[in-house]
Amino acid sequence: MDQLHNGSRTPRLEVILAQPRGFCAGVVRAIEIVERALSHYGAPVYVRHEIVHNQHVVAALRDKGAVFVEDIDEIPDGGMTVFSAHGVARAVEHAAAARALPVIDATCPLVTKVHLQGRRYATAGRTIVLIGHKGHVEVEGTIGQIDAPVHLVGNVDDVAVLATEISPSTPIAYITQTTLSVDDTRDVIAALEDVFSDVVGPNIADICYATQNRQSAVRDLCRVVDVLLVVGAANSSNSNRLREIGHELGLPSYLIADGSALDPQWFVGKKRVGLTAGASAPETLVQDVINALGSFAQVTVSALDGMVENVEFSLPAALRHVTSHQDNITV
Repeated sequence: MDQLHNGSRTPRLEVILAQPRGFCAGVVRAIEIVERALSHYGAPVYVRHEIVHNQHVVAALRDKGAVFVEDIDEIPDGGMTVFSAHGVARAVEHAAAARALPVIDATCPLVTKVHLQGRRYATAGRTIVLIGHKGHVEVEGTIGQIDAPVHLVGNVDDVAVLATEISPSTPIAYITQTTLSVDDTRDVIAALEDVFSDVVGPNIADICYATQNRQSAVRDLCRVVDVLLVVGAANSSNSNRLREIGHELGLPSYLIADGSALDPQWFVGKKRVGLTAGASAPETLVQDVINALGSFAQVTVSALDGMVENVEFSLPAALRHVTSHQDNITV
């Protein structure tokens, strides 16, 4: 390929898209909930935490009248309230109920499934171990949904520390943050089973379908490209995992919010660019990156064959017959 610093010739880049990429069903549902709430109840609608981890989506909803807050106390009396897709602790639910705030819960059904699993295991008398990242909003919500102590582990080393805190004969049950790397989760589960004699947990296939599908697609993509671009927010766990997979496979890999983050020097000597998007990144941002690449290179675009997702999650009953304008979230 022509070098980018050679001003006399235009470099050529083949952009190959991962399939699937971008919005998952939980994100689509969460955005639709806010859209329909704005349409039905009018602005403002108060959303506890970012509805999904993408600033473009958040900004577009804010322009339509959504107000994002981190604490229930920031919501005025009677303010229509939406819980984000990541889920909230029971203390947040109780705080909203104590003020009689009208609430619509946009928690992803797969996150809710983890909450229910944890409660069942706790009721059965098992010590709960949550595999996840400290401080992540989904993790905080999950811990707060289980009426029992929850031990958080993020890696194999954390399991070794846990073994010094509770007896290896203690019956334990693990649950997982939905957006983790499948391989990382598998390693932590194996470490738990090595250390503790009585371990149960959901099948690894119960990790979010969108997480698994996007990770598998990126692995396929990395076999045929020279550099990997992941469109997503810096605080998006699933987007970070996609970039990490590319790095682990030996590719220069970059997490970018949109096309403005591109550095032409990344592509010097490269022929094929792999492009994907995290589960909370809209497809229009993928096109924005393609357009930005086209500003300094001749670009051709193709897509790998991959799984076609047809998962849909139902909306809360109060909003099912409300017209929305979600198609406008195309920033």
